Amino acid sequence: MEIRELNSMLDKIFRAGFAAVILAVAGCASTYYGAMEKLGYEKRDILVDRVKDARGEQANAQETFVSALDEFRALVSVEGGELEKQYDKMRASYEGAEQQATDVRARIKSVNDVGDRLFKEWEAELKLYESAELRRRSQQQLTATRTDYNKLLSAMNRAADKMDPVLSLYHDQVLFLKHNLNARAISSLELERAQIEERVEALIEEMNAAIAEADEFIASMS
Repeated sequence: MEIRELNSMLDKIFRAGFAAVILAVAGCASTYYGAMEKLGYEKRDILVDRVKDARGEQANAQETFVSALDEFRALVSVEGGELEKQYDKMRASYEGAEQQATDVRARIKSVNDVGDRLFKEWEAELKLYESAELRRRSQQQLTATRTDYNKLLSAMNRAADKMDPVLSLYHDQVLFLKHNLNARAISSLELERAQIEERVEALIEEMNAAIAEADEFIASMS
């Protein structure tokens, strides 16, 4: 079974409500990683797989935030009896963006977890070498890989941090319109559109940078 298929299966188990059972059997994350190694999947493999998942999640987030922006644009230009319908669409888009942001941060956290474990293990195993030359070469590779990893993690976190200002703006608009759903209130939000567009553009730019870093990191680990 491919590692991505195995992780997908575990995700489905958790979503089905069996997280407590899995944790009781596994005991802790260390047991999980130990079990994966017995199946032939090293932390290096798991890290690459999680980076791919995080990259995909950020690509999904781009689409979700752009979709929310489109719904906001549609709302401020809507007329007459379509206000309620378009507001519902905007609210749903905001809720989708909020969930997507949570998913992105969860993916980054999972990358960080296995990354920390990989480098601690690698550092400890340097002491096991008999050959000074092989130890030196492994240390060089560790340093290079950690540098690439830190660049990746920083890029992902910068992109994730850009989500919060956008979500705050969307939240305020949704909350305001909840109690002021009329043409005058809608027209007043036209002034907010430029600010939201600017922040979404900055978010997309940071996410593109993070996705590019992920591609480079995956290539370097191959």
